[in-house]
This record gives sequence, C-alpha cells and structure tokens, in this order.
Amino acid sequence: MKLIVQIPCLNEEHTLPQTLADIPRQIEGIDKVEILIIDDGSTDRTVEVARQHGVDHIIINKKNLGLARTFRKGLDACLHHGADIIVNTDGDNQYAGWDIPKLVRPILEGKADIVVGDRRTGRIGHFSGPKKLLQKLGSRVVRNLSEVDIPDAVSGFRAISREAALSINIVSSFSYTTEMLIQAGKKHMAVTSVPVETNAKTRESRLFKSIPKFIERQLTTMVRMYAMYQPLRVFFFIGLILGTIGMLPILRFLYLYFTGDGDGHIQSLILGGVLLMMAFLSWLVGLVADLINFNRQLMEMALERVRKLELELLDDKQQSRP
Repeated sequence: MKLIVQIPCLNEEHTLPQTLADIPRQIEGIDKVEILIIDDGSTDRTVEVARQHGVDHIIINKKNLGLARTFRKGLDACLHHGADIIVNTDGDNQYAGWDIPKLVRPILEGKADIVVGDRRTGRIGHFSGPKKLLQKLGSRVVRNLSEVDIPDAVSGFRAISREAALSINIVSSFSYTTEMLIQAGKKHMAVTSVPVETNAKTRESRLFKSIPKFIERQLTTMVRMYAMYQPLRVFFFIGLILGTIGMLPILRFLYLYFTGDGDGHIQSLILGGVLLMMAFLSWLVGLVADLINFNRQLMEMALERVRKLELELLDDKQQSRP
C-alpha cells in the first residue's frame, strides 16, 4: 500500500520546509509514504528547497496554470507513480501534516473513497466573521447540490483512493474543492470527513483577491457542475419559472378581455406568449442537454478504462525491468 502526499506549490520556499517536516513517513497500514511537489511556475527557490528536503517526485509547470489544473496534474502524476491513496495538502503549512494518518484511516478501513479534513472553521482565530459565515453557507450549498454531507466543503486537505482518483475529472480552472464533491456525490462515491488541526496563518490566500470575486467564482463553478450532472432538472425549473411568469400577463389579458376591457392590452398577450415560448425552448434545451449528459457519462467510463489500462501497462513495464 503506497501513499503519496501531493503538494501544489507557488512560491513556497519559506513555508515548504515545515510543511514537509510535519508529514509522517511511517503510517500504520501504509507500506510506503512518498511526497510529490507540483510547482506551479514559482519564481523563488521552491523547487530547490523541495530537492534539499528529500521530496521524492517533483513536477514543474513551466508557467502558472492555476490551482485546479495543478491539482489535476498532481493526481495524474501520483497515479503514474503507483499511489494507492493520494493525500492533498497545501504548501503554506495551513494544514497539520501529523493528521494525515487520521485522514487516510477511513480509506484503509474500506469505509470511504474520499475523506475531507474538517478544519472546524468556527474555531479558527484568524478567520474573520464574514469568512466563517461564507464557509458555512458555501458548505451548506455544496451539501444540497452534491447530496454529500461535508461540513468544510472548501478544505483542500483531503485523501483520495486510487479508484476515486481514476474517476474524478476536474474541468474547472479555478478550484477543485467543490467540483470534486459535486462529482463524487453524483457518482455515488463514499465521502466522509474527519476533524483536523490547522497551523497559524503564514500568508494571505493567493486563490482570490477579494471575497466578492471568490464568491463569484465558487458560485459559477457550483452552477456549472450541477448543470453538467443535472441538466434536465436545471432547465426544467428555468422553464417553469419563465412559464409561470408568462402566464401572468396572459391571465391579465383574458380577465380584461372577458370583462369587456381587453382593448389596448394586446401587449400583455404578446409578452406572455414570448415568455411561454422561452419556457418551451428551455425544456427542449434541457432534454437535449440530458441526452448529452448520458453521452458524457459514457465518455467518462471510457476515459476511466483507458487510464486503468495505461497504468497497468506502466506497472508491467516497471516489473519487467531488471
């Protein structure tokens, strides 16, 4: 059983040494623990520091690709290096590395495919009140969309089984946290959380410049992913809203018409007709999107099988080497 701890990094030369020092190299139930760094176009000594501290694998992005793409690249690299379990943590030493054994335990026991570290954000002193509220509301929204009960949906400290990593397809360019949970919920994976500790704040977040921008990007990701997996439901409700609104001016016109005051109110009839037509088109779009959704599922199944075949061929090559 091999565990690989992957760490996406962007200019982490000062915090990376402590992050690496906190990662245990001996864990009960794990035969081998390795560390993989994905350097996302750093301009400091991050890569050199990683080599000095004995990191097993280093992936270098020639330019900054963003957190989501870097995370996805790390998953692929971990799978190619034979990981049975992958743990993702941050290079800024936010998460307590000594909690990794606790994080992987549900996977080792066969109880979960994905385990998310619950930071219990309400107890974190350097989190502002608005940030704590947003974390709570955001996790609730993700819980409703994904049908996965995770109290800290945006926590990046998580363990992923090999099978789950093969099935997850991150398409967002911003962040992978909520997208992964929505995918996991729609694919009926077993997802759980465990309480974890956090370290003192070392720097400001680089993921977003302002809270409004962060909210905008997270909402965009949530809507896109939910619509991808539940298109018929999304467009049905859009059509239902348009149809309901469209019926109001039509009913107004009919009432005025039958009471003898219908002259001059033809605009209501036209407006209602246009809205009803838009509702009908929304339902048609939903039907087509739902058919595309089934086609996407078939493509994902094929992609998962291709990945497994690639890894099996890679294992055979490694075993055949003298």
